[in-house]
Amino acid sequence: MTKRILSYLPILLTVLLLGSCGKYNKILKSDDVDKKYAAALSYYEKEEYDKAGALLEDLMPLLKGRSEYERANFLYAYTKFYQHLYLESSFHFTSFGQTFPRSQYAEEAAFMNARSLTNESPSYNLDQQSTAQAMSALQEFMRRYPQSKYMAEANKVYDELSGKVEVKAFNSAKQYYKLTNYDPQYYKAAVVALENFRKSYPSSVYNEEAAYLRIDAQYNYAKESIESKQQERFAEVVTFYQAFIDAYPKSKFSRSAEQIYEATQQELEKLKKSQTVTATTTTNQ
Repeated sequence: MTKRILSYLPILLTVLLLGSCGKYNKILKSDDVDKKYAAALSYYEKEEYDKAGALLEDLMPLLKGRSEYERANFLYAYTKFYQHLYLESSFHFTSFGQTFPRSQYAEEAAFMNARSLTNESPSYNLDQQSTAQAMSALQEFMRRYPQSKYMAEANKVYDELSGKVEVKAFNSAKQYYKLTNYDPQYYKAAVVALENFRKSYPSSVYNEEAAYLRIDAQYNYAKESIESKQQERFAEVVTFYQAFIDAYPKSKFSRSAEQIYEATQQELEKLKKSQTVTATTTTNQ
């Protein structure tokens, strides 16, 4: 008997599903606004956001001028969010805030716009345009609602996004350093990029490494330079090294930095001797 019932189960499920779809399609085609709105709310509560969204989309033009219009717009934006259509939810939460600036849901809509954009933020190694947009939305939200109940979460998300942008910036600067393995001409670009990173992110945890890499890049840049430019460029290595030791006296890069410093002193000494020889030869002539 049990096996017989189980054999009919797929058929029963299909019948129920078709019945459910039939009911939904009937509601979708209905002209009864109140019945349709009640069904939309029911589907929303049951987390059937695709159905709820389709009904709300049909309803909104019909609800204009009615008290339900505001909430319908708000829930419609949420149906997009819950379907992971984050760019669409961002658009509709923003639109909601512009249409209903004094709504009891305006604050939440502003926060959900930022959350939608945050969910569009890619991995740190990809382009961070979406991340920048999310950070801008969060800044605007925090400016407008400084006492918001969402403030703690907004700050946490902002810090996470900021960290992602920081990692991206450091890796971009470091990429110039890596390219020197293939072309020595990138040493100068590496020095500039690493210094720009340190200026842009003065509190970054990557500044120590960036400062060390700048010393190494400057040293190699000086070595690759023509002799007439070397003294000035090796002198920059010394300056970078002294600033590094002052800032990070217990750095894990200290020994390597010291070795570069000692090599630099040797190069400067060789240049000094070469200049002395040249000067003596010129005088004797």
